[in-house]
Amino acid sequence: MDDSRYMRRALDLAELGRGRVSPNPMVGCVIVHKDKIIGEGYHQKYGEAHAEVNAIDSVKGHSLLPESTAYVTLEPCAHQGKTPPCADLLIEKKLKRVVVACRDPFDKVDGKGIEKLKQTGIQVEVGVLEKEARKLNKRFFTSIQKERPYVILKWAQTKDGFIARENYDSKWISNPYSRQLVHKWRTEEDAILVGKNTAIYDDPLLTAREWNGKNPIRILLDRNLEVSKEYNLFNSDAPTLVLNTIKEEKSGNIEWVKTDMNNPWSVIRQLHERNIRSVIIEGGSQVLNSFINENCWDEARVFTSSSIFEKGIAAPEIEGKIENEEAIFADQLTTYKNNHG
Repeated sequence: MDDSRYMRRALDLAELGRGRVSPNPMVGCVIVHKDKIIGEGYHQKYGEAHAEVNAIDSVKGHSLLPESTAYVTLEPCAHQGKTPPCADLLIEKKLKRVVVACRDPFDKVDGKGIEKLKQTGIQVEVGVLEKEARKLNKRFFTSIQKERPYVILKWAQTKDGFIARENYDSKWISNPYSRQLVHKWRTEEDAILVGKNTAIYDDPLLTAREWNGKNPIRILLDRNLEVSKEYNLFNSDAPTLVLNTIKEEKSGNIEWVKTDMNNPWSVIRQLHERNIRSVIIEGGSQVLNSFINENCWDEARVFTSSSIFEKGIAAPEIEGKIENEEAIFADQLTTYKNNHG
């Protein structure tokens, strides 16, 4: 059988869970009998059934399972979490063979699911499209292995290299289609972060109102609590976490957390403690440059428009491998990858 072909289908299924399963990873599963797909599924929502369960449930004749192969994008879990262990289900249904794209780095799994399957006589193959599977779940792997969220920097700059005018006004540098794409990105990440200057000068909502999906947790860096509660970040649209050096308090969907704010790594560690797997940094130049200077980023998404300001606040300068370039109508979107993070 063409293992890569079926694993690619499983990866495509896993992608359908983007923005809905965190802090869990995205997982897809395809079940094949005599070179024909007889079942498939993916992890659809955090707390609900895993990919293997949904795939097996979709199979009409379970009598075929003992002669079938399951393709799973991540090692089947071997522990009781919010749902029973998927390795046990595959064993119970007597699957003949299980092909796994990559091991799960989570310490309660990490090889245990694979070993459990092997001990019952199931044939297990590991490493089919492993690179693609790890990239799909880069947020999950970063969180587990590096003990921090996956950090995405995002900004829009003019053709002549400015991120805002001298009065901090930055509306609107990019075009409406680029802004809609940003709203899509917001539905895919756990949190979005800005500093006090952006909150005060732009008064952003930081929601995904132009795309169907969840709003991210809003993170505000406000060392001395200078941002008034009248600003949009304090509305009821989404939870807001205010990192500061003055008070600890919770009121409705707003939480003030007194924390070390000496550098971006302190902030990122605070987010990791809250099980936040990924964050988009949409701050102004000061916040963005602080993350760049401390090498506290994994990916940067930069829109360059055809606008000309002639003078203003300079856009950040970033060094990294260009991973992708594409046109969003008149805007140019460049994605950088940090090879040393």
